[in-house]
Amino acid sequence: MKIISIALSKKKGTRKAQVQQATIIKNHGLEGDAHAGPWHRQVSFLAAESIETARNNGFEVTFGDFAENIATSGVDWKNLPVGTRVKLGRSAEVEISQIGKQCHNRCAIYYQAGDCIMPKEGVFARVVEGGKIRCGDTVKPLLPKDIKNPR
Repeated sequence: MKIISIALSKKKGTRKAQVQQATIIKNHGLEGDAHAGPWHRQVSFLAAESIETARNNGFEVTFGDFAENIATSGVDWKNLPVGTRVKLGRSAEVEISQIGKQCHNRCAIYYQAGDCIMPKEGVFARVVEGGKIRCGDTVKPLLPKDIKNPR
């Protein structure tokens, strides 16, 4: 399980630009990302396998096109329960706060990509511990015994 892509955007509702590394700020999100802030959806995740499925279904998409912050391989995000803590790289830690989302309007991503899989397969988290993350870093869901600072 590892980070395949990290992506940021300056504006909500737009595709995100890929970066090789980023700083995750505790109780905030990814530094420089429009979705960061004091709320429950500070960081968004999507399985790289879901993006590949969209490509196989004829959509011309790549990492960041669904406004996900982090795309991973080997993690079945939508089946991890809310409250699960996940370690990213050496020190960053997030807690899953929401699975999927409701879209009230078709956003720019829907029109640019032809569909949006975030409402069905995206996962959102709040940042418990900050740190630097890089493409290629490991992703590790934590067991309760591994959590240093439970709520």
